[in-house]
Amino acid sequence: MAGHSKWAQIKRKKAANDLKKGKIVSKYLRLIAAAARAGGSADPAANPSLRNLIEAARDADVPSDNIERLLKRLSGGEEEGTQYEEVVYEGYAPGGVAVIVQALSDNRNRTASEVRHVFNKHGGSLGATGSVSWQFERRGYIWISPNTEAAQEAAIEAGAVDLQEAEEGLEVYTDPQEVYAVASALKAKGFKPENTEITMVPQNTISLSQAEAEKVLKMVEALEELEDVQNVYTNLSLENVSVEA
Repeated sequence: MAGHSKWAQIKRKKAANDLKKGKIVSKYLRLIAAAARAGGSADPAANPSLRNLIEAARDADVPSDNIERLLKRLSGGEEEGTQYEEVVYEGYAPGGVAVIVQALSDNRNRTASEVRHVFNKHGGSLGATGSVSWQFERRGYIWISPNTEAAQEAAIEAGAVDLQEAEEGLEVYTDPQEVYAVASALKAKGFKPENTEITMVPQNTISLSQAEAEKVLKMVEALEELEDVQNVYTNLSLENVSVEA
């Protein structure tokens, strides 16, 4: 998992800023509503995907009141007005960097047009489904701070498959199907996961010059600003790149 750490740190800092703007709250409420409809139930006990998203939302400090109000409306049969479906786009950024874009859309044509516009504007190109996803591996991801020996031991005992020590904390990687179980086990031992999610980790990374890397980062930022986009993953290495998170 080496090389993923800096991306993850940037994402956490952006999430902290987005939480203040309400973007993270909106993102998770949209995901929760979609999971409730996809799973056929707004009852977390009967819908594992919904239960996992609620846990992830709480780890991201989404207010419990917002979540409970949404679940109450959905349990009463009240729709959220728009229904979203998951859409994934794949392509390349400048320098041959692979890009995966995950979105929740209520209008596939609009979302595809917006994503394609960003790719074209920033010198990238959209590809067919499966064109770059083979270069990534789905992994569960948990962030714990601070990084202590006790946290590492607890993570290994809980089922972590890899650990990465970072300056500000500990990155825990798991099987994607086990990430929420591992997070729950860590909570039971007194640790508080500050971020729990299923992510896409590149199997190999591409190194670019500072100038070329900045072109890719601008494209990623533009994609992340699209309302329908939930996550953007790339195989760009940031090891020798200066980035303002």
